[in-house]
Amino acid sequence: QVQLVESGGGLVQAGGSLRLSCEASGSIFRFVAMGWYRQAPGKQRELVATITSAGSTNYTDSVKGRYTISGDISKSTVYLQMNGLKPEDTAVYFCKGQLRFSGVEYWGQGTQVTVSS
Repeated sequence: QVQLVESGGGLVQAGGSLRLSCEASGSIFRFVAMGWYRQAPGKQRELVATITSAGSTNYTDSVKGRYTISGDISKSTVYLQMNGLKPEDTAVYFCKGQLRFSGVEYWGQGTQVTVSS
């Protein structure tokens, strides 16, 4: 069974920075892509950023220029550097990994990010 564990969330003032980490453990697996999603209270979960095993990255428009996704997909590790945080970035941030051949997706339990104004 694959387990994804996020860490690095917390409370920060507007304009501050946080770095989220996600590591996988469990059975032998191989991801083709990993990413970060977030869900604010009363809203649907949305994509924040993704990275593929080839190194391609993708960001939602609202975080471009402020967030940077990085990691080593072969080691099932992904990071999210968040700079210039805004109150509207407040949400639970989830890590997701997608297996290469089956396409099965695995999610972490989430880490809370709270940005105060």
